[in-house]
Amino acid sequence: MSTATATAVAPLTTADAELLIDSARRAATASGVAVSVTVLDSGGHLLAFRRDEQAVLISGETSTRKAYTALQLNSPTADLVDLVKPDGPFHSLPTALDRPLLFIAGGSPVHRDGRLIGAIGVGGGAPEQDHGFSAAALAELAESVR
Repeated sequence: MSTATATAVAPLTTADAELLIDSARRAATASGVAVSVTVLDSGGHLLAFRRDEQAVLISGETSTRKAYTALQLNSPTADLVDLVKPDGPFHSLPTALDRPLLFIAGGSPVHRDGRLIGAIGVGGGAPEQDHGFSAAALAELAESVR
């Protein structure tokens, strides 16, 4: 029997989720892009969501699916795009599972003390922009805990 004890990691809070949403939206607004932002907790449950009034309606769905994909695979969706191309190792993954996966940049896992605690997804801009907005939000969350 192991005597090591697991150190508890604080879960993603509503305050954290609001900070992520506000940060991503600030980055998007600075770039002139209207977005939707979704934050999921570690169980994949919706913690926070916001859609700019001018954001295309589908951005709400894409932001949520990007967050879900980043959470389930514990990887930024930007890093997964090539894996699902016809010659990629995960080519059949999007159709093999009955899950709302979306392999488009803009989703990022959220970690605390090296542990997965949730995910953020941004939709509404070009994939590279959405990825940048989620990265900016993660950076601001990291700074807030220092």
